[in-house]
Amino acid sequence: MRLLTSMMLAMFCNMNSHAQQLNIIPEPVSMQVHSGTLALGQDISWTTDVKSASLSLAKAQLEADCRKNITGLNTTNISLTLLKKEDSGIGAEGYLLEIDKDGIHISANKENGLFYGLQTVRQLLVTPDVPYLTIRDYPVVGWRGMMLDVSRHFFTKAEVMRYVDEIAAYKFNVLHWHLTDDGGWRIEIKSYPKLTEVGAWCVEKYGYYGEFSAPGKDAKYNYGGFYTQQDIKDIVQYAKAQYVDILPEIDIPGHSMAAVVAYPELSGTKDAVNYKVYSGEKGFMDWTDHGIVARYDNTLNPAKPEVYKFLDKVFGEVAGLFPFGYIHVGGDECAKNYWQKDPNVTALMQKEKLKNYEEVQAYFEKKVEAIVASKGKKLIGWDEILEGGVAPNATIMSWRGEKGGIEAARLKHQVVMTPNNYVYIDYVQGNKYMESKVYENLRLKKVYAFNPVPAGVDPAYVLGGQANLWTEQIFDFSKVEYMTWPRGLAVAESLWSPASKKDWPRFVEKVEQHMKLLDRDTVNYAPCMYEPDVTLQSGVCTFIPEIDGLEMHYSVDNSFPDIKSLLYKGPFVLPEDAVMLRVVSFKKGRPVGRIISIPVAELKKG
Repeated sequence: MRLLTSMMLAMFCNMNSHAQQLNIIPEPVSMQVHSGTLALGQDISWTTDVKSASLSLAKAQLEADCRKNITGLNTTNISLTLLKKEDSGIGAEGYLLEIDKDGIHISANKENGLFYGLQTVRQLLVTPDVPYLTIRDYPVVGWRGMMLDVSRHFFTKAEVMRYVDEIAAYKFNVLHWHLTDDGGWRIEIKSYPKLTEVGAWCVEKYGYYGEFSAPGKDAKYNYGGFYTQQDIKDIVQYAKAQYVDILPEIDIPGHSMAAVVAYPELSGTKDAVNYKVYSGEKGFMDWTDHGIVARYDNTLNPAKPEVYKFLDKVFGEVAGLFPFGYIHVGGDECAKNYWQKDPNVTALMQKEKLKNYEEVQAYFEKKVEAIVASKGKKLIGWDEILEGGVAPNATIMSWRGEKGGIEAARLKHQVVMTPNNYVYIDYVQGNKYMESKVYENLRLKKVYAFNPVPAGVDPAYVLGGQANLWTEQIFDFSKVEYMTWPRGLAVAESLWSPASKKDWPRFVEKVEQHMKLLDRDTVNYAPCMYEPDVTLQSGVCTFIPEIDGLEMHYSVDNSFPDIKSLLYKGPFVLPEDAVMLRVVSFKKGRPVGRIISIPVAELKKG
């Protein structure tokens, strides 16, 4: 009996050990690990009844991963099967994964389910052998998005495709593409060529976007770029091969300076003929307690018929380029001070019996919805379009916290949850002395707490959620990756995995393993979870780590700390004349993260 018990215990420990090695993100709904392992080889033998070529890219990616990780001479057998009898429990995107002595078997109701099964397998094939297992998996929400702003800074066609690769690997299925804003119009519209001839270009500047000096009279407006319609077709087709839909955003009626510069007649302001595309200079907008005040009119005028003629042609071309069923029309942060002094807007208000300027924007949005609907698409916009009366069939993207989404769902509108306090990944993600200056902080642990279906909301109205990456302070694609990962991993798990499967300490372990995969694939990421926040109050210094298990060593003598330096054991009094505090973290005797250097004068400012 004792021998049998010992054997069972040993078997359990072996199974548990293998389970600990299965660092799958997002966490599957159900996973059982069995005794035994499958020896892998560099070569793959495919068996499938899928006749289309839709999975060819995923298969090629997996084969490349094998060549990177596996040295064995065996052949790995992988079968892909579409279920003849639908498994209603896993839905359209779910999959079943079985690994046994005969190989790896993935089955699903639809081809995209097979694709997601392959993404899980890609994460498993990082060792020469994997345990026998059974996974049953499907997402908790259907809309799993990532937004990329290409207006403030332009990213190339190849970089956008790479971003698609990266998010698809973690089972995201929507790329929200922010294509227009004050800083640039990035999509070719053949009916209005000046949108890209003029509107796609600003002045190249570096520092803090929004605080740049004003461009001089001789400044060159040659920084930027745009996507031709062929570029867009290529990107859309590439994304479709990875089951990623692309949501185009044309941000109106505010955030429209690039369009106004190209076609001043879209504005109600005579001086618009002298405007230039916004280059990030200081003083463009005033943010007050009473709302947004524009110093330059960056809005499309809601009282001018030519504006709706313009939008009809623009949305006609956009609809023809993007097969996805939605078009995003922005609607956020629309300054209305120029409307307030426009006699044509006043006349419109009297004619349509509009009581305030929020209702003027609502009038505009309803006309825009009719245009979008005429192109066979559904309108989606930021939660400001709720103000003044929302367009009847609009879908709301809730960004100002969860309030707008909760209200929209109450009004029986479909909602995509993207609250800034959980998923705005342009926010500072670590110690503020190490990061680009942004007005808010959003740590990985807070992102991991995101729930796309807030308490008390009918889930029937929640399409899903997404993270948003605004790029004011992001000048190149490496920084895009740095801001996305690993926070994107937390978003992926929040949108796919059941809340009951989320486990912060276990997630941290998985992230550490995925950092190795990101290193392997030369994907940049932030090590910020290893770097503590540092506060100083009444001369007492406190380190606040984000994760457990760190040893934090520091110096106050201007040296660079190592494992022999002072060990942080709790709050301490900072020496009176210290000028520089430096901190570095260790985990299990190994340095992790970066050395944080903080001028004491800055620390005293808070």
